[in-house]
Amino acid sequence: MKRHFALGFLLLSLATIGFGQSQHDIDSLKKKLQLAKADTSKINAQIDLCFIYRLGNTDSALFYGRKALKAAEKINYIEAQIQVRGFMAVTLEQLGDLPEALDMAFKALQLAKENDMEYKVTPALNAIGETYIILKDYPKALHYLHRQRDLDKKLNIEEGYAYALYDIGNVYNEMGRLDSAYFYEQEAIKYFARTGRKEPIVYKTLGDIALKRGDKKEALKQYQQSLRIAISNNERRAIGFAYNKIAVFYKNNGQRDSAIYYAGEGLRESEAIGKKVTSMEAANILSELYEQKDPKQAMRYLKAANAYKELLFGTNNIYTVQALVSQQEEHQKEIEANRISYQNRLKLYALLAGLGILLLVALILYRNNLQKQKANKLLESTLSNLKTTQTQLIQSEKMASLGELTAGIAHEIQNPLNFVNNFSEVSVELTQELKQELKSGNAEEAIAIADGLEQNLGKIQHHGKRADAIVKGMLQHSQSGTGTKEPTNINTLADEYIRLAYHGLRSKDKGFNAEMVTTFDEKLPVVNVIPQDMGRVLLNLFNNAFYAVNQKQKTAGTDYKPEVSVRTSIENGRVVIRVKDNGVGIPDAIKDKIMQPFFTTKPTGDGTGLGLSLTYDMVVKGHGGSIQVNSVEGEGSAFIITLPIS
Repeated sequence: MKRHFALGFLLLSLATIGFGQSQHDIDSLKKKLQLAKADTSKINAQIDLCFIYRLGNTDSALFYGRKALKAAEKINYIEAQIQVRGFMAVTLEQLGDLPEALDMAFKALQLAKENDMEYKVTPALNAIGETYIILKDYPKALHYLHRQRDLDKKLNIEEGYAYALYDIGNVYNEMGRLDSAYFYEQEAIKYFARTGRKEPIVYKTLGDIALKRGDKKEALKQYQQSLRIAISNNERRAIGFAYNKIAVFYKNNGQRDSAIYYAGEGLRESEAIGKKVTSMEAANILSELYEQKDPKQAMRYLKAANAYKELLFGTNNIYTVQALVSQQEEHQKEIEANRISYQNRLKLYALLAGLGILLLVALILYRNNLQKQKANKLLESTLSNLKTTQTQLIQSEKMASLGELTAGIAHEIQNPLNFVNNFSEVSVELTQELKQELKSGNAEEAIAIADGLEQNLGKIQHHGKRADAIVKGMLQHSQSGTGTKEPTNINTLADEYIRLAYHGLRSKDKGFNAEMVTTFDEKLPVVNVIPQDMGRVLLNLFNNAFYAVNQKQKTAGTDYKPEVSVRTSIENGRVVIRVKDNGVGIPDAIKDKIMQPFFTTKPTGDGTGLGLSLTYDMVVKGHGGSIQVNSVEGEGSAFIITLPIS
């Protein structure tokens, strides 16, 4: 124990030196802030203070950051808004305020995109990447960290580039890819050295790598190096990390007193700056260490750890994070859709220009060639080929876009599975309570907790498998496939796609609600259809139905209740599918046109006019069936599909 206090005294001395060096910079910036006359100069000084405080004094970092953001928004100083949001996102992520960190960072990305200032978003990309590391969503973390690394390298921002290398190495360490992790951490050390500093968290990760490789001596050496540098730099968030790592090391080696000392220091440092992640880790370590020695202390630290865990991964936080992620993904899809739309318009313009050139050439040939009949045949052949090519291109592009849409929605269903895995961690708390009750001899309470644990895990397993089955099914339906017919349960297909269409519209318009009514004939036989094509048919009809009731809901009174129904039955030896809604209906004047290509009643941007045309082709030409439309304007519509069973 004496050695621990001696080491603590040495580190305290180093901390004083490190703090003195950074204090000089802080005093200089505060003086610059006082002397600044222009609004932009004051804002820039406040941003610099937010940046320099972010690793040691998070309260001050957020104080100056919020002042800078408010002032920048007042004078519409966009560049400053992007930068300060990125630094604040880093600070909030360090504190464990994950929803607010993501919100800050995503808004920074959006502002940069809208104002062509993406060279300012590297702090925001770093904050998003580190937040996904905490949420254990490593593929997304790597996506944003690689973007940060590439941008910092392009802009020659060496410190940001070094942080990106460290975080990428940390992700690979968490994923168990130790060779890649070691490579990136060594590269990070090299680039940090070029900025004239050592970064303690790099050595923390190197310690993890050494420990996983079985080199305990090297692991402890790296952890202690991390602690020395952290205190020298006055980086309190890194100090908490290092204390916790050393505590776990001593705990696993049976040195309980040493482990308690370092875990206590880790908890004290983490709570001093409000860092929830390392506070939760330290409290968990202390709870385990006191479990045999002092059950009351163990329970106190366990409650503290659970409280921090709720603050980090509680249901409200997870839902908020999920909503932010979904919103950002939807925004990216919208950007991509606009890009594709623009490219399609360019293709159309090019096609029309080519048509014009061909017509001009044909006219010149016609006027200058005495062989009129030969010129006319050449022109007719050219126009026929061009029209055929145009039709094939449009059909191919539309089918591809429909497949991408279905696949994208299926992947959105997959996203909550990541959070189901996080929720399963709650079962660990029940397990800990169960252990405590068993040690206390409370058999009845232990049985009750075990029953609750069994029910909890059963529900998680059930919903996880259900979500996974839906995803796999939707991915299968979204693929282009081989066009081969196979026995298909129409009831299951209709049930999946009506829910998919409903939730798809709900994701765009949160205020929309409608009743879904399903009436399925349980005796309905399996039908030989192409599942992918029939899925798209049903999705088109359900999308149109929900769109129609949504449009009517906007103008109807409060008594109006939107309803979309699907019914299956067997009639005259054929399978019949009825999709009905009580929406705006179809005017008589256009009923005969709705199946024509490119005809649409939706506003520009809401529809291409190909949905019902493709639906008609898939049902009639692809499956030998028929489609009928019954509609009364203002009352609703019904689409009736008839398919042969064999």
